[in-house]
Amino acid sequence: MPPERRNLFQKLVDLVARGPGSRDDLMESLADAEHKELIEPESRMMLEGVLRMADMTAGDVMVPTRQMDLLDIDAPFDEMLHLIIGTGHSRFPVYEERRENIIGILMAKDLLKLQRSPDLNLRTLLRPAVFVPESKRLNELLSDFRSARNHLAMVIDEFGNTAGLLTIEDVLEEIVGEIEDEFDDKDAVSGLYTLADGSQRVAGDTSLAEVNGFFDVALPTDEFETIGGLVAHELGRVPRRGEAATLGGLVFTVMLARGGAVRWFKVTRAAEEALGSDGA
Repeated sequence: MPPERRNLFQKLVDLVARGPGSRDDLMESLADAEHKELIEPESRMMLEGVLRMADMTAGDVMVPTRQMDLLDIDAPFDEMLHLIIGTGHSRFPVYEERRENIIGILMAKDLLKLQRSPDLNLRTLLRPAVFVPESKRLNELLSDFRSARNHLAMVIDEFGNTAGLLTIEDVLEEIVGEIEDEFDDKDAVSGLYTLADGSQRVAGDTSLAEVNGFFDVALPTDEFETIGGLVAHELGRVPRRGEAATLGGLVFTVMLARGGAVRWFKVTRAAEEALGSDGA
């Protein structure tokens, strides 16, 4: 190993050995190592992510209860299927009577078994729910996910109430950054797609010009280039999953938000939303 590389490695070891007070120095050393081309930018990002994750808990990255997509054990099959298609998740907490009463986790693919065998008891398809406290360290949780081959955990507060949920993807993204998911389409040219219910799915980084052309509206393009930027400006912050904003006669509901930005919106006409509410 070249002396410069060996010296850097020894420096990192020494800094870690000094304890938490050397965290800033370690970050500076990583930046210096990238500058000297001793490590790649991606490696620096991951190492810094590991350091940050050491101080984070489940409560820091969980999806709070009010934003969770849950399935009612007594809901009709068509209603469950509509929610699964609309959200695109692969796993869902299932509750009975009250949203706080989580009785298990349903894999979206397992719901297809009901379609083939309508008489099948949904309860037999449920997998045990894993519960962790808000104070659970992310590094410990990641280890638990790996050892138990589990991908989702319910988070509970100090009183034993459901506070939220998080997935192994949420934890890994604190280290490696955004991970491609089931909403991503690398080969797609456009960020606009028609969903099964007739609504549209629009990427947050879709240009306002493209949105205007597709929906035949006239959203302002003088200050912002993307629909995500415009919606965040209107709300005064980056919206969370489930939140919505009405612009130019269109309702933009957040389907997925990560890394301080909206990944996907579900878009419907405001008139259609009003009809849906009247008919409910």
